Amino acid sequence: MKLTEMKLAEFCNAVASKEPAPGGGSVAAMSASMGISLVGMVANLTIGRKKYAEHEGLMQEILAEAEALRQKLVCAIDRDTEAYNAVSAVFSMPKETDEEKAARTAAMQTALKAATEVPHEVMQLCHASLTLAQRAVGTSNTNAASDLGVAAHNLLAGTHSAWMNVLINLSGIKDEAFVATKRSGGEEIIATAEKAAKSIIAHVMTEIS
Repeated sequence: MKLTEMKLAEFCNAVASKEPAPGGGSVAAMSASMGISLVGMVANLTIGRKKYAEHEGLMQEILAEAEALRQKLVCAIDRDTEAYNAVSAVFSMPKETDEEKAARTAAMQTALKAATEVPHEVMQLCHASLTLAQRAVGTSNTNAASDLGVAAHNLLAGTHSAWMNVLINLSGIKDEAFVATKRSGGEEIIATAEKAAKSIIAHVMTEIS
């Protein structure tokens, strides 16, 4: 059964089990998917309200983009665990001869790169989601302000959590160019995401205090 087809309690039980997957990567995607879901909710709670009629078009855009991002992040919940399982499968490959050892090493490098790509993509999706959430600041239903703040917290948590998964996989990759690209890209996303989340949260706290 796919993780995304589980009931919430079942998913939590799976994470809490002695199995290494689903783990932090899938939880990072889950956190981010909940964050962007809240952004969509805020847009939905604004659309159709006379008080926010001037922002109707913007809210429709935010809702559509939030839905697209949500679908990708939800898919990443399973993709991350699948990528981890692919890494784990390499350990069962034979390593008696030089040829087998070489094949095993190559397979591990391929698997680790794939396992890096998923959380790195989650980081990119979190960044896009936070940028989208910023567009709702000051234009969305003030009664849902706290929800927008919770969205920012979850998206930032998803960003940091995915980054940890990127880093742990990079530590085993020998392709220096690949490592450098993913590391610099990740660092840039972290910096931008932190700034965006801080801005959103500060506005929300001012609004609800």
